[in-house]
Amino acid sequence: MDDYHCLTLVGQPGEPETDFKARLTAFWTHLIRTRPDDYARVHAEATAFASSGERPTRQYLAEAGVVGALTAELTAAGVDFEPVDEDEVYSKYEASSPDWFQIEH
Repeated sequence: MDDYHCLTLVGQPGEPETDFKARLTAFWTHLIRTRPDDYARVHAEATAFASSGERPTRQYLAEAGVVGALTAELTAAGVDFEPVDEDEVYSKYEASSPDWFQIEH
């Protein structure tokens, strides 16, 4: 069974959800084109945006082995994220609730 970690991506303070969504779309499009193997290891996306203070957030479930590459790409793209708790491990089955949708690859 694969281990997965939760990545919480964070928008800028006061950034509208629509603007954050556009930045995430640009990021994931870039990743699909430049690192398709890494993108294939991202399993699920939260069905809804959330917030942390005045910042929009979106969660993703990715294989543990790709988190380092993803966070490096996120940093290079200027997309903030919360620190990943490597002790908090999920199975892909935990992302099957109505709060998550599976990413088609």
